[in-house]
Amino acid sequence: MRELPPRIQDILYHDMILPEETQEIRKKAREFAVKEIAPVGYQIAHQEEHKENFPSHIFYELAKQDFYKIPFPREVGGLGLKYPVCATVVTVEELAYVSDSIAAIYDVHCILAGHALMYGSDFLKQQYLKRMTTGERIGCFATTEPTASTDLSIGALKTMATKKGDKYVVNGQKRFITNACVADFVTALVNTDGKLSMLVIDLDSKGCRVGEPDKKIGNAGQLTSDIYFDNVQVPVENLIWEEGRGLHIALGTLTYGRVGIGASGVGMAQSAFDESVEYMKNREAFGKKIGQFQYWRFRIAERAIQIENARNLYSKAALRMDQGVEFPEPEAAAAKYSGTECAADMAREGVQIFGGYGFMRLLEHDQSTYKVEEIYRDSKITEIYEGTNEIQKLIIARQVFGKEG
Repeated sequence: MRELPPRIQDILYHDMILPEETQEIRKKAREFAVKEIAPVGYQIAHQEEHKENFPSHIFYELAKQDFYKIPFPREVGGLGLKYPVCATVVTVEELAYVSDSIAAIYDVHCILAGHALMYGSDFLKQQYLKRMTTGERIGCFATTEPTASTDLSIGALKTMATKKGDKYVVNGQKRFITNACVADFVTALVNTDGKLSMLVIDLDSKGCRVGEPDKKIGNAGQLTSDIYFDNVQVPVENLIWEEGRGLHIALGTLTYGRVGIGASGVGMAQSAFDESVEYMKNREAFGKKIGQFQYWRFRIAERAIQIENARNLYSKAALRMDQGVEFPEPEAAAAKYSGTECAADMAREGVQIFGGYGFMRLLEHDQSTYKVEEIYRDSKITEIYEGTNEIQKLIIARQVFGKEG
């Protein structure tokens, strides 16, 4: 197991924003990540993407230590925190520092599938959400289709749910669905007779099939698969909220998710930053440490500011959500954009700092590994999923100019 570098965050970042309750959760999440994830982090990041390689031991240990209860009120099995969004997103940051795959699994289970269920009936909360908080059931969330992702308009969405008596009959296909190959159910956006609606669909239902995991360039522990629906019958009580409210649920859920993805970007950026600083303190070139060259000293100072700003943005967005703001814009969009951009920027910089070593998944000579290459691969997807960064800039621009401006 590689040793983690010293945390420069603890020297530079003075938390004047987040409440004490949240800081305690951060401490717990960091201890968990270091103890439970770090020893197997390299394996998770580099193994082949198969169902049997899903990091189930980490998933269930997170459940055992009540991490899935963080986002939710007590009546559905949660911890009932005063600032649940803040606590959830700092957990994501701390997990992503060690493994973005684990952070993504947690994000989808809690923030996406879990938050979507918060719009549902008491029946759905008791049947699905409460059992998610203990890890008894694994959830996933599906909006994306082969021809619909950023565009979730009624014309783009092809998965159809036709109401027949006390059932919906679902036909269609969802794509890039995290956790699908191990999940018990999916909260899926569907077309119900010209209206977008959200259904909870048990994945062991007749006519429902989950494909093999995709092979991606990064986040190998975050398994994504297609889900196929062939005349799948879904009870009407599995409708979340009401017909026609599906897009509202999806957007409310994805807004929360974007704050979480921003936090995961900060976690990866901080990890690449710390790895790079430690390397620059020891690696020599032309008779002095790399960290003594003015070019790199200035670049690292710029990245430190960038990470600090991104962390403050996601914290501000989370605080607004905890105050009851469902769509905290422009903070949510800005958090997602800035956090993921600084992850990709810092990862690219880290590979450059490490030089040839930064390009190695494994150096055969001594079996050494270098975390920056993993972050370099993992960070790219965060600029794409849960709303591309181009969409985030559009959201911010609308705040400035208005929708018609």
